[in-house]
Amino acid sequence: MERSSRTSRLSVHPRYGPRESVFAGHPDLYRGDTNAVCSPFLRECVTAMEDCCDESHEAQEALRKGTYDLPRMTKVLENERVFLLIDEGTIRKYKADLTEEIEPQINELLSRAEKGLKLLNKREMALRAKVDTYSQAAPTSRSNVNTTGMNKLEARRIQMLVRQRERLEEELHALQMEVEDMELSAMKKH
Repeated sequence: MERSSRTSRLSVHPRYGPRESVFAGHPDLYRGDTNAVCSPFLRECVTAMEDCCDESHEAQEALRKGTYDLPRMTKVLENERVFLLIDEGTIRKYKADLTEEIEPQINELLSRAEKGLKLLNKREMALRAKVDTYSQAAPTSRSNVNTTGMNKLEARRIQMLVRQRERLEEELHALQMEVEDMELSAMKKH
């Protein structure tokens, strides 16, 4: 709204209408005191004050227009998810790059798993053979000790030797497991 600096808001906005004058007849004379004379610059002061009020009102409207959307914008800016739209060609390119990068590692892991599976199968077969050997040897050695007509001293000695043999077999088994674990770890390193 373009207007001169001399027109007041009241003349631009007729709905507000002018107020009743406090001056009886001429604005130079104050109603309460007949000898009092108003300053000749009073009209200019009032006009300048109205101009300041108009400028303040326009600034306030401009500020409202600039900030009315602030709550929505704040919520949008607080959002942490960012979505980026890309074409399928870029996706294919990155997928191929990822495949080239990961495929050798996957093949290496598969070969290690196959070697470990073979080793575990060998270990299982060895354990089954030991179980079969123990199951066949245990009843014959106990029956021999119980059925023979040996004296008590010899029977104790045989029992101690049997326990010692079982303990040594357990230690042997533990050592074999340790050796197999070392072989496994050595294969994993290569």
